[in-house]
Amino acid sequence: MKSVEGKTILIIGGGLLQVPIIQTAKTMRLHTVVADMNPTSIGFQIADETILMSTKDVEGMVREAKKFSQKTTIHGVITAGTDASMTVAAVASALQLPGIRFVDAEAASNKVKMRKRLKEFGLPIPRFAPVWSMQDAKDALDELTFPLVMKPADNMGARGVIKVTNRDDLQVAFRHAKRFCPTGELILEEYMEGPELSVDALAFQGQIRMTGIADRIIEREPYFIEVGHNMPSALPKDVLDEVERVMAGGMKALGIHLGAGKGDIKVTKDGVKIGEIAARLSGGFMSAFTYPLSTGVNLNRAALLISLGETPDNLEPVVNRVSIERSLLSKPGKLISISGVEEIKKIEGVSEVFLQSKPGDIIKEPTNNIDKSGHVIIVSDTLKEAEQVFEKVKQTIQFEVDEQFSITEKEIADQARIRFGKDICWVCKVCDGKNCASGIPGMGGVGLMESFQDNHEALAEYKILPGYIREHVNPSIQTKFLGYDLKTPIMAAPMTGVGTNMNFVMTDADYAQMVVRSFALHGSLAWLGDGASPEKYKIMLDALKKVSGKGILICKPREDESLLLERFKQAEADGVFAVGMDIDAVNFKTMVQKNLASVTRPLEKLIKLREKTKLPFILKGIMNPMDAKLAVEGGFSAIVVSNHGGRVLDGMPGTARVLPKIAEEVKGKIPLLVDGGVRSGMDVFKMIALGADAVLVGRPVAISLVGGEDAGVRFLLQKYSEELKQSMSVTGAKTLVDIKRSMLLHKQHG
Repeated sequence: MKSVEGKTILIIGGGLLQVPIIQTAKTMRLHTVVADMNPTSIGFQIADETILMSTKDVEGMVREAKKFSQKTTIHGVITAGTDASMTVAAVASALQLPGIRFVDAEAASNKVKMRKRLKEFGLPIPRFAPVWSMQDAKDALDELTFPLVMKPADNMGARGVIKVTNRDDLQVAFRHAKRFCPTGELILEEYMEGPELSVDALAFQGQIRMTGIADRIIEREPYFIEVGHNMPSALPKDVLDEVERVMAGGMKALGIHLGAGKGDIKVTKDGVKIGEIAARLSGGFMSAFTYPLSTGVNLNRAALLISLGETPDNLEPVVNRVSIERSLLSKPGKLISISGVEEIKKIEGVSEVFLQSKPGDIIKEPTNNIDKSGHVIIVSDTLKEAEQVFEKVKQTIQFEVDEQFSITEKEIADQARIRFGKDICWVCKVCDGKNCASGIPGMGGVGLMESFQDNHEALAEYKILPGYIREHVNPSIQTKFLGYDLKTPIMAAPMTGVGTNMNFVMTDADYAQMVVRSFALHGSLAWLGDGASPEKYKIMLDALKKVSGKGILICKPREDESLLLERFKQAEADGVFAVGMDIDAVNFKTMVQKNLASVTRPLEKLIKLREKTKLPFILKGIMNPMDAKLAVEGGFSAIVVSNHGGRVLDGMPGTARVLPKIAEEVKGKIPLLVDGGVRSGMDVFKMIALGADAVLVGRPVAISLVGGEDAGVRFLLQKYSEELKQSMSVTGAKTLVDIKRSMLLHKQHG
């Protein structure tokens, strides 16, 4: 091998994942030139010279490389850990340096072109379809079968990659993938069930040499988050031989004859299949850390030699150890502090610790492989020992977060607006029914939406009266509902029909599971409706079962009592906390459209229904004192004052108008709940002052969940709860029981 000392290497990318190859180049006494668009990148700090240019700007990088080469000869160009192989190929071609053809680099970068090339050469791949529009995605379902995966054709790090389990998921998956897609081109392909491997390989002098196969640990569906990998793979030799054969075939098909290849390979029941192959060294700390630690081979050195036109040396392993990488994941929120880092570094077996988050950062739930707080590299003699070291790491490091700051109100609204679409919900600044994008089906109300609007207007007529000359109070908003401890008197109103009313932003199952999980996690309860469709209640009960029944099932007042009884019986079997009936849904539009009869019932018939279940039975839809009085007489467990969000009949009064009279009739006899128009913690305070024991919130919960999922619901609950506490603080109410009607001023009396 000729000496490479003093030669100039252009390294495309100056981020954390390029640092090892920059450092290796410097130990080889190469003159390092690092190109990146970030002038403060860590790679710039250790490079000999820098070029300020985006790694994605092919023409710009070629121009700047040519300009640089006029004063200093460039002998090789390379990248590692980032998808810049097209840029590398273009620069290599322009400067007549070792490399692969640009058209081959493009095929190894664009997933659609990659799939077509691999298919042409007969390599094993999943069935797929290129997708530019939602119609393309729908048309592809004629050829593809669920489950599927939607992803950008031109991104990496699992950004925009999402699993699609049924037709209802398709639109939300399309929108998610589009957010991370620079060109707009997507790919929809069949999901491959089975273990996933990361494979590194080097191509030189007509041969392809495998240089590391690791088992990937993928979690958090529907996203594909790699939370770590194990080097070497623990799969049987015959399987790994097949992986090597398929990987080599894929590299040859893609024209990767010189340089590095990085493969994501799946081992399915139908054999080994190619997920992706890129023309570069792997990221994810594999080529630079776990493989060298596991084998003693410096893969970066070998790749650098190839890029300079030399033959790599020292590729034979000299040690045989296990090295693993694991992600360090903070809870979502504003990161306050990180402790235990120095202690981790002292744990035997810990090789490296990388922190990507710092105090002050807003941490979000990861949806790709970029959104992580840090990584740890561990080396040991066995996988079991390495995993034991990681357990010590997890017990030692502490991420302190303020969970309220994981997402902003604007982010929630913007994302919800996109996902709902312009024909469903505009996510107005004030959700008051005055400017709705839709009626029913949709997120609006019936008719002129006067009932919907009056819910908001009735509350707006009340103002909170402060009182300051008194003892200071530290408000507590904890309460009980039918013996269940609530950390906040705010619960989720039952909402169903995600497909019918919410533009298929997600499945009914996903919505139900997220809302009950989020409310249970934060010390409250979500109510779910059985929906108009006869079988939808099974989805709701399944969601409640997954949180040990911590929620309430509300059923439509169906004429066929056998349908009601089967719901009650199954709810009992699943351990659901309570059941009930929204007795106001007799004219409900989606029920009428499906020709499903709903009826009103006299008290004696309602009592007979109540007696058919051992669970607490709640009546929802009370709007006058007489119905409330009858509910008490009938022995019902609780009532909800509700006009169904203005979705049953137009021209009804807002619930805040009728609540005080109803409270006079039943307050203290049974729990009194209310929904309709609650848009803040101040509104919660007003409803309690008017006689409610707790409130249900509908549309804002749906918007928050659609716009921010778990984090969005958490934000809403924390915001409303904090505003409620602030309202209590200025009025002197120490507990919810201390909130009085006298703390409100009605505008008619102002």
